[in-house]
Amino acid sequence: MYIGFDTSNYTTSLALFDGENVYQAKKLLEVKSGERGLRQSDAVFQHTVNIPVLLRELNFSGNVDAVAVSIRPRNTEGSYMPCFLVGENSACCVSKFADVPLYTTSHQVGHILAALYSVGRLELINENFIAFHVSGGTTEALLVTPDSDELIKADIIAQSTDLKAGQAIDRTGVMLGLKFPCGAEIDKLAQNSDKEYCIKPSMVGMNCSLSGVENKVKKMIDDKNAKEDVAKFVLSSVSSAIEKMTENILNKYGNLPIVYAGGVMSNTLIRHNVSRKFCNYDINFAEPEFSCDNACGIAIFGYLRDRK
Repeated sequence: MYIGFDTSNYTTSLALFDGENVYQAKKLLEVKSGERGLRQSDAVFQHTVNIPVLLRELNFSGNVDAVAVSIRPRNTEGSYMPCFLVGENSACCVSKFADVPLYTTSHQVGHILAALYSVGRLELINENFIAFHVSGGTTEALLVTPDSDELIKADIIAQSTDLKAGQAIDRTGVMLGLKFPCGAEIDKLAQNSDKEYCIKPSMVGMNCSLSGVENKVKKMIDDKNAKEDVAKFVLSSVSSAIEKMTENILNKYGNLPIVYAGGVMSNTLIRHNVSRKFCNYDINFAEPEFSCDNACGIAIFGYLRDRK
């Protein structure tokens, strides 16, 4: 059995992986009404409170073969957030107590592996593929290649140059009076809109720009547009950007398999639009429980590294 810890800026997540099945326990961090995120000190405190509760929820006995943990957002120099220290400290304690190996990786690698597991494509770690990581803090398309040390290496080939997709959605939700994080509620609202938006995304080469979306949303709200229409507009804007990024990448890199991960990619409208447009390509969407922040991919990383 392999246990994974992930303490992101949004969710405290723990998971067990037995080589075939995943068992997870997680808790969203609480954000005060009207606010658009958490200070790192608040996230660290909530993770510290949540981990013992989630360990009991997992019914964790301590009988593990290895421990894995995300210690930073990405596997690049300078990638750091204090909230990941909570998971790292807890994982170190479990590893020492159980006298088993400890494997460290990034939050992003966890997202990618969880997505691969969700779609039954873990074998892709042995070849090149494209992974989209679209969330509150990241809007990136990555060329993923096998790596002897890190298992997989993810190099950015396209990204948002300013506002991230999840930020655009969450800021829209907060302006509409929704509770942060707002993705699920924005999704529900948008499904009740009959509006059809034909949006030309703002692109700079392979990259997209989403800062203009927030300004248009503010104007729509000032002009008393229905909440449902505003929600559909922001999702349509994000969708058009992801579609264009996908199109550009396929044109440049050829028909490599594409895996979509991150909380934003669990959105109904975005999944529908991308699936419809690229139905003749090898595209794969993680199920929502494996698309949002989770420790499943981290536990799987521990299993795969231990086997190597």
